[in-house]
Amino acid sequence: MRVDAWEESHLADVTRSKIVYGIVQAGNHVADGIPYIKSSDVGRAIDPASLSKTAPAIHRKYHRSTVGPGDIVFSLRGNTGSTSIVPADLMEANLTQGTARIAVKSSFDNRFVRYVLASDIAMRQVLAVAKGSTFTEVSLDALRKISIPHPPLPEQRKIADILSTWDRAIETTEALLATARLQKRALMQSLLTGNRRFPEFNGQPWQEMRLGDLGTFRKGKGLPKTTVGPVGRYPCVLYGELYTTYGEVISHPVSFTDQNDGFLGKAGDVLIPASTTTSGIDLAIASCVLSDGVRLGGDINIFRCNSGEIDGAYLAYFLTHARRHEMARFAQGITIVHLKGSDLLNISVAVPSSEEQIEIVMVMTDAEDLIARLGTEIKSLRAEKKALMQQLLTGKRRVVV
Repeated sequence: MRVDAWEESHLADVTRSKIVYGIVQAGNHVADGIPYIKSSDVGRAIDPASLSKTAPAIHRKYHRSTVGPGDIVFSLRGNTGSTSIVPADLMEANLTQGTARIAVKSSFDNRFVRYVLASDIAMRQVLAVAKGSTFTEVSLDALRKISIPHPPLPEQRKIADILSTWDRAIETTEALLATARLQKRALMQSLLTGNRRFPEFNGQPWQEMRLGDLGTFRKGKGLPKTTVGPVGRYPCVLYGELYTTYGEVISHPVSFTDQNDGFLGKAGDVLIPASTTTSGIDLAIASCVLSDGVRLGGDINIFRCNSGEIDGAYLAYFLTHARRHEMARFAQGITIVHLKGSDLLNISVAVPSSEEQIEIVMVMTDAEDLIARLGTEIKSLRAEKKALMQQLLTGKRRVVV
């Protein structure tokens, strides 16, 4: 079928050999064996060094599902529809069950075909034929019938080059994000233990104080979910948001309510969730609210400082990263795990001067701002790439070759 000088072919007609599924029964890992690709390895750039390996004899037994450089690997189940291209430095490998090998003809660009398979054009077809509820799976017969729109080879290559540029930008930003997270972790480990000091504070000793000597615990109240939304008269915080939405500092609450209910928060209050259905370590996190008048819902332990000796944001960072496992030991329960503020009063807190606390918080905040900015940039790049794919992979927007 012709569509603006483009053609459409079934995936089976795009390949130089029959699409086959992985069948290797890998057995135990063999350090000097042959690499094999699992479904969980698919969907990102394949790193040969990270792959598990099977015995050469097993590899030869299942030679029908071997792959080589340039082949496309398609995930048939689990992360259904995910794809990867076998890298040039992976000269020989095999596939386990749940994956398929797609080796395209020389008249097609393998990168272009992979982009089509990863696009909404193909994913709609994949999801339409996928079976199962908990774990979806696509049959080889259905995979072979997926429709692939395509221009002549030179235009395929040009489109693949353009989209590869976007991928490199995304990968570069993801690498920067990973580095920023590692740097933040290193900063927390050094700054919150006093192993790294700012020059102006060298020689100033830290105090060890009981949490109970620094303030008291209260409990949040009210605010059912049905009364909370993105708009309303009063900013508020629900206990579940402490897990899902906020980090150690709450500068701008995302939820609001018209109910004049809940515990009335004060700037500097440190919030610790009081219950969970998972494990105690999930409760051992702290967030500091930076503004007055925030309504604090039920199931929140609220620590309010009673002096100027401790900064709430510093305390939230310290408890989350220097005392997390100690806090988790006080959690009790099986089906629902509870954490009481009164049980945490004897926890020891390392207290530098107020000025050094503020300096530590500023460094942490800057690190988190960088992480947030890079995360936003990645989302933006992915959205822009997706929109571009919709144009380039359908022929709606043509490229000059």
